Amino acid sequence: MSLLLGIDVGTGGTRALVVDERGGIVASATAEHAPFASPQTGWAEQDPHDWWRATREAVHAVLTQPGVSADAIAAIGLSGQMHGSTLLDASDQVVRPALLWCDQRTHRQCQQITETIGAARLIQLTFNPALTGFTAPKLLWVREHEPDTWQNVRSVLLPKDYVRFRLTGHKATDVADASGTLLFDVGAREWSDTMLRELELKPSLMPEAFESPMVTGSVSPAGAEATGLTVGTPVVAGGGDQAAGAVGMGIVRAGAVSATIGTSGVVFAATDRPVLEPGGRIHTFCHAVPGRWHVMGVTLGAGLSLRWFRDQFGAGQSDVAAGLPPRDPYDLMTEAAATAPVGSDGVLWAPYLMGERTPHLDPHARAALVGLSGSHTRAHVVRAVLEGVAFSLKDSFSIFEAMQVPVSHVRLGGGGARSDLWRRIQADTYGYPVEIVAAEEGAAYGAALLAGVGAGVWRTVDEACDAVVRVVTRIEPNATNRATMARQYERFKALYPALRGLDNREGAMTRRRQLT
Repeated sequence: MSLLLGIDVGTGGTRALVVDERGGIVASATAEHAPFASPQTGWAEQDPHDWWRATREAVHAVLTQPGVSADAIAAIGLSGQMHGSTLLDASDQVVRPALLWCDQRTHRQCQQITETIGAARLIQLTFNPALTGFTAPKLLWVREHEPDTWQNVRSVLLPKDYVRFRLTGHKATDVADASGTLLFDVGAREWSDTMLRELELKPSLMPEAFESPMVTGSVSPAGAEATGLTVGTPVVAGGGDQAAGAVGMGIVRAGAVSATIGTSGVVFAATDRPVLEPGGRIHTFCHAVPGRWHVMGVTLGAGLSLRWFRDQFGAGQSDVAAGLPPRDPYDLMTEAAATAPVGSDGVLWAPYLMGERTPHLDPHARAALVGLSGSHTRAHVVRAVLEGVAFSLKDSFSIFEAMQVPVSHVRLGGGGARSDLWRRIQADTYGYPVEIVAAEEGAAYGAALLAGVGAGVWRTVDEACDAVVRVVTRIEPNATNRATMARQYERFKALYPALRGLDNREGAMTRRRQLT
């Protein structure tokens, strides 16, 4: 039986996952990256060589596990963190550390792009506004602030595509990952000549863009020596982490939506056509499925909200104090939250710890816990945090509804899929059935399925997902709970304008103090 290898180049580490033709997980390994550097506040950089080092380690680790041999691997798929800028010179050497998706230094370059192109025209050209996370503003920043470095740049690669280059010797990307550069015509699924020309960037900088299941090259002798893989093993284009992760959850047809809660939260909907949101409040990207697109809303402080509460206020009553074995602190928190009523007796949490992406596009938004009284307990507060994150993700569903993006069911991923309470909260908040799939392995799993399509194991991505993605749990919304959560959501929507007003007044007072 042929095996398929998915490689996901994340921010914290690189994961290698071996899958068989039935979708079963045969082997897996993760190699951590060095922590990203932050030379100044808001900056985030990584050394691309470290991605390649971690890839070699993770691949070596899976190849030594039982039931796996390099010769049995029929194809390799790649996924990874999006938007990062890997800059190579004429000798294909890295010229500086890569600026990451979370790097915030490019606010002025985003303004410059918006002024140069025009806000409405920019969304028409790329289906997205200029955001600090995207690749194009990073290139402009290097060109402006490090001209000596920039004059040596001859190639721009996204993180997973640098690994592809080291593995195969070919410079290529996929249409889903390219969609996050702000240099891609998402509707036409090709690089935007207009964006490149008006930003004075040479088209030769960018790699060829392929559909995700297409073969972009094969493992070279140098790549084989470094990893232990077999020379000539096909490598498909793969996808950015969100698109590949959606494939791994079977979110490939219109009507299928995922809600994934990690540090951030992402609501991802597959579509049959490119859908434009005039305000740019959600992303519209090419999907990893040929001929399809996806829309995506992002909550920056999703799982981060619960982690922040745990770190600052603890997890609550410890089992160790009662003479019991220690348990996951998140389990302790959600068990306590389950004792509070639906709607948290009016307590609301605005999860804007890191600003907010969807729908506010406001990096200066701030979190708040409101509605407290002397009768409220720790359980109410924890439940309010869980509900507040769900309300923030509900904002994306509200935009989908306005855009007439179909939603038939929602599949949950990340930490929000592992908590029974958070599953229930999401079903009652979104108002749709929520599902849990058997193999919640994220982007590496999706990359392996894309490799299988490229190798001919399955004819299409749809066929691959139908064959291997299996739903194990389905939760229907509770009508009574849903009504309560709908009322709370209306109150939640009033929070941001009120908080924004406070922010504006504070800013005005600060300016007055500076003048006196």
